[in-house]
Amino acid sequence: MRYYLIAGEASGDLHASRLMRALRTEDPDAQFRCIGGDLMQAEGGTLVRHYRELAYMGFVPVLLHLPTILGNMSRCKHDIEAWRPDVVILVDYPGFNLSIAKYVHRRGVCPIYYYISPKIWAWKEYRIKSIKRDVDELFSILPFEVAFFEGKHHYPIHYVGNPTADEVAEFKAANADAGQRPRPVIALLAGSRRQEIKDNLPAMIEATRQLSADYDLMLAGAPGIDEDYYAKFIEGSDVQLVKNRTYELLSTAHAALVTSGTATLETALFGVPQVVCYETPLPRLIGYLRKKILKVRYISLVNLIADREVVRELVADSFSIANIRSELEKILNGPARQEMLEGYEEVHRRLGKEQAPLNAARIMRRLLTSASAKSQQN
Repeated sequence: MRYYLIAGEASGDLHASRLMRALRTEDPDAQFRCIGGDLMQAEGGTLVRHYRELAYMGFVPVLLHLPTILGNMSRCKHDIEAWRPDVVILVDYPGFNLSIAKYVHRRGVCPIYYYISPKIWAWKEYRIKSIKRDVDELFSILPFEVAFFEGKHHYPIHYVGNPTADEVAEFKAANADAGQRPRPVIALLAGSRRQEIKDNLPAMIEATRQLSADYDLMLAGAPGIDEDYYAKFIEGSDVQLVKNRTYELLSTAHAALVTSGTATLETALFGVPQVVCYETPLPRLIGYLRKKILKVRYISLVNLIADREVVRELVADSFSIANIRSELEKILNGPARQEMLEGYEEVHRRLGKEQAPLNAARIMRRLLTSASAKSQQN
């Protein structure tokens, strides 16, 4: 069968590539065409556009690059129609992907499957209307989404397990004998986009500056971000850049400062106590609007999965160098550290033990085969 996959950022590229590998296990004749990244290409996907050409964040950057974004969207739509895949598989990235789903559905090209469902439980809940209308099957990687989609909105979904949990477990098994560093490490995970790094990294560096005598300060470089971009932030500090080795870094870290996102869950699964840091413009206003607009109490996946505050979140008006330093010092040693580690165990239990990519691939293959058989009968 022919599979067209779309991922708009580094984490989506990783998850989509692993799904492609699992689909090939279920369907040895699988053909892949994709908008994504290097990992998807390495799995045999014909790359139409790299996610670096899509990943604009924030109102102003999106506005400035609007012609490029619209051009990429148009090219993607026409490419799908020309290639005529058996299914389009969307991976997160809802602003772009839901527009593609609408087009493909209206044109009747093929079924639309959504792997890693849009986080509309946090905001933009109105998108449930377009999901119900345009998406044939929704695959969730977060256990609490079942109650949201099925209970609240009466839209059946497939919870397939969490791919991040799979990836971390595989890394641990393959690197069980990894050695420890001479000094304890504080890891800095400042996000995967330039704007996130620009907003968060300077405060992270300043908050940890006084700890450099006792700890190695290690910055995880994000895929697709040049070393030169990081250099202007870390110049004059003791922070060391580690490129493309985030799991290796987390496996030896004593504590971490993490920008919200998948990285918060990865950090928890490695058993590394963390402080979640997310700077925003107009912090007082955003802090107020967050309480009024967001539908959830937390922004980190760790707290959302646990349904309670396991890790401290410093967001908007609570984000400051002093607060980051204070919360970090609490988890370097002492009862707060142990309490957080116990909370991580609860998160791990709630995620379950399903192998997400393989589970999703089996369901997708079964659904597509069934639909094809029915079509031939008619």
